[in-house]
Order: sequence, then structure tokens, then C-alpha cells
Amino acid sequence: MILEILEFPDPRLRTIAKSVAEVTDDTRKLIDDMFDTMYDAAGIGLAATQVNVHEQIIVMDHSDDKSDQRVFINPVIEVLEGDLQDMQEGCLSVPGFYEEVSRIDHVLIKALDRNGEPFEVEARDLLAVCIQHEMDHLNGKLFVDYLSPLKRTRIRKKLEKQHKIRA
Repeated sequence: MILEILEFPDPRLRTIAKSVAEVTDDTRKLIDDMFDTMYDAAGIGLAATQVNVHEQIIVMDHSDDKSDQRVFINPVIEVLEGDLQDMQEGCLSVPGFYEEVSRIDHVLIKALDRNGEPFEVEARDLLAVCIQHEMDHLNGKLFVDYLSPLKRTRIRKKLEKQHKIRA
């Protein structure tokens, strides 16, 4: 099922997600719906906060053929190297905008999978940047928060105008 993706400046995007106490069939259904939603929107990552579910769940797939589905429940990041990498970021909640953001390029992620089993993965480059971007969503933060106030205001005004046109 395709879910509605909240768009900046929707205040619900600022909600801090709660830990998932238990991975259930409902959790797995949400994960499947999140993948459907992400693929439908041509994204590579989606946090539950973006679909107005305030639980610590992230889905990702960086492949071209939907073959690299990754699920991170209650993710925690440990920085492995302190080098910052500038990368163009976009966001399904900030459609049509791409900006340079600096993030750590080598991290260790500890999380639960779709069955509630713990795992760890070492991430570099795009995966490292993507997990940090999606974890920001779980903490009520957006990539536009890394931009200058002028750029952030310009993006907000353009999106608000688009929202009025669609309404």
C-alpha cells in the first residue's frame, strides 16, 4: 500500500520517533508499505516519520532492481572515522530540491532487522550518508536544517506555494 509522504514544512516531520518495543506482523506490514511507498516515489531511503508513523524504522534500497532491501529498526550509529564528506542530498519530504550536506563517511550501524534480530553493518559513502539522513528524520531533523536560513526559507516558500496549488 502506498502511504502519504509528509512534506516540509509539515510540523509532524519534527516529531521524535519512539523505539520499537517489539517487531510484530504489523511492523512488518508497515515495512512492506514503506518499501512500496519509497519505490513509488523513486527514493532510496524512507524513515517511518516521513509517513507519519513515529517509530524508529528505516527502509533503504540503493540498487537499480530492488534487490538490496535493508531494514533498520531502532538504529544506532557509531562513528568509525571522522572524515566529513560533502554529498548532494535530496529528500522525499523535500521534493525537487538537492543541496550539498557534509556528513561522516564511515560509520557502524547497529539495529534490528525486519524479524527483530540484531545486526551490525559497516557503512561508507552513500550508505553512510543515507543512514545518517534517515536517522535525522527519526530525530525530527531534515537535511534543510544543515542549510543557511536563506536557502531553507526559499525552499519552504516554494514548497508552500506548490502545496497551495495542489490543494
